[in-house]
Amino acid sequence: MSQQNPENMKKIFAFLCLIFSLSFCAIAQEKYDAELAEKVGADDYGMKKFVIAFLYRGDKVEEYSEQERSDLQAGHMANIGRLAEAGKMVLAGPFFGNEDLRGLFFFDVSSIEEAEELTKTDPAIKAGVLKMELKEWYGSAALALMLEMHEKVQKVEM
Repeated sequence: MSQQNPENMKKIFAFLCLIFSLSFCAIAQEKYDAELAEKVGADDYGMKKFVIAFLYRGDKVEEYSEQERSDLQAGHMANIGRLAEAGKMVLAGPFFGNEDLRGLFFFDVSSIEEAEELTKTDPAIKAGVLKMELKEWYGSAALALMLEMHEKVQKVEM
């Protein structure tokens, strides 16, 4: 059995590494979807700014009857639906438990001021049953696709 020339083996190894590297780069580039990135407003890192609303128990909860609070909650949920349909809210949900921090909203807006205007449309906010603290957040622009994905796994509407 003949021995291989070490120089030839190095060349073959280097060539295989080059082919592997080029293949890996081509696969990685296939993952990037420029049209989708533009649709969701992604920067070069696939990220963008959102505004998060931290929902807290309001100071006026006890001023309302159980029925009035139920009606305010129904209005709150309808408002969430309206904002989501308008593409302004990409994620919302309550926390478990009965603590002062009640839930989160993720707004797809460019400023805290715009998010603040949107929160003023919520009946529970207007009534003082909920209050919000707004913070800018830098996260994956793919978050804007959350509602579209949620519809595909939601069996029963809320």
